[in-house]
Amino acid sequence: MSDIKSISLDKFKSLIEINTRINLSYGDSRALLASILESVMCMVQCEAASLLLVNREDGRLHFSIALGPKGAEVKKIEVDKNSIAGWVAQNKQSVVINDVGSDPRFNSSVQDKTDYISKNMIAFPMCVGDECVGVIELINKASDIPFNDDDLMILELLGKQAAIAYENARKYRSNMFEIDALHNAMNAGRDYHTFIAKSPAVLSILDNIDEASSTNSSVLIIGESGVGKELFAEQVHLRSLRRDKPFVRVSCAALSPALLESELFGHVKGAYTDAVSDVKGRFETADGGTIFLDEIGELPLALQSKLLRVIQERKFERVGSSRTVSVDVRIIAATNRNLEDMVHSGTFRNDLYFRLNVLTLNVPPLRERKEEIEPLCALFLDKFKKETHKNFEGFSESSLSEIYSYSWPGNIRELENTVERACIIGRPPFIQVGDLRLPVKKTESGIQGEIQNCVSEIASSEDVSLKNALNAFKKKYVLKILEENGWNQTAAAKALGIQRTYVSKLISELGIRN
Repeated sequence: MSDIKSISLDKFKSLIEINTRINLSYGDSRALLASILESVMCMVQCEAASLLLVNREDGRLHFSIALGPKGAEVKKIEVDKNSIAGWVAQNKQSVVINDVGSDPRFNSSVQDKTDYISKNMIAFPMCVGDECVGVIELINKASDIPFNDDDLMILELLGKQAAIAYENARKYRSNMFEIDALHNAMNAGRDYHTFIAKSPAVLSILDNIDEASSTNSSVLIIGESGVGKELFAEQVHLRSLRRDKPFVRVSCAALSPALLESELFGHVKGAYTDAVSDVKGRFETADGGTIFLDEIGELPLALQSKLLRVIQERKFERVGSSRTVSVDVRIIAATNRNLEDMVHSGTFRNDLYFRLNVLTLNVPPLRERKEEIEPLCALFLDKFKKETHKNFEGFSESSLSEIYSYSWPGNIRELENTVERACIIGRPPFIQVGDLRLPVKKTESGIQGEIQNCVSEIASSEDVSLKNALNAFKKKYVLKILEENGWNQTAAAKALGIQRTYVSKLISELGIRN
């Protein structure tokens, strides 16, 4: 091995500069490691460089960072443990190979998929403690000259520091998430959920909430099921002048029409068989504060007129009473349904819709606010590791990659359930890909097979008319899209490119059942 004295002054200055950057940068480990790889490529003068992270479950590796002519392509490829990188990870030893094709450890799968020929390479194990977490590879020395010991020494010097920086950044990120969660919890109080805002879309919604904080106008929150509409309702209340007054939650879909009326407006003794005493409703309980009406689209027409009067006059009567009750309440409503379509179909009052729709907050789905995925994962992991009494430190890089690539049709609710399940079946210290149990994406051949099976099934039926064939195919296809979107009709309608009301109509007409 070469001595450090053999390094040129320019390269030595570069090493010092990179070392300084490593010691000062903790927030974004991926950007930091990419910067290190770029610097190593320049110092060693090679065509490509990559960082492969090791999956603890099966020893396979995936490209976390890939620089060079085929960087974008290789990031989609997994590398088997029976490869040069796999050998380096297992044995925790660096290698210099100047004839890659003839090396017995060489696995040609990446080369076959990208048509990029690896002539020579250096591979270095990036270790944290006694564990190899990844492998750094430098590919194809410039001008077709071989790699030498000086090149290996530079990579090892930086690789060891990169491993330390990687671990420091991971701990820093974990600590920052905990601090953010604690800060939010302190601000929100025990009765409110922790609120995480990282994405531009959510921060923009908070700006709108702040602008309307001094008003008493009604707010309508719309968005897919599971996006956290209740949490945004809490923020409307907490950022308003009513923050020290009651915040009352009501699910309009949870009760029958008769019980819902009593729940909202209260009743007097003798109003019905079981009414043995006077009872205040949620509107009276919320007097001076805010009432949150979740799933407002499920409110029966008979109650819609009574709610409209409360919004207009702030007055109502308890069930079984003629005495008028006055309240000072701000109303926040939420729904995952298209209220405009319901107005057109006559199932939702037009005047009530316009009274509610003073300030509309359109909460984006989780797939459009990926900046919040990792903080949410950390929040849920902290919650469920305590409940399961397991000392998880975090998520493996491969599991995070899987989480980011999944579309989350069930949004935050599905993410929370996934983390809970992973904590139950997983083993510390890290959540692995297999613990997530996410739906497997079907291959193109698998989809073609499904279509062929559907055609065969229709052709073998007694009624082979075109009308029956189209209806049979529509039923299977709509059912498939509904299942992929967790039976969220709004999300399914978006995927199908049709109105949500038409999805409901197809479910009814085609006899689709969950």
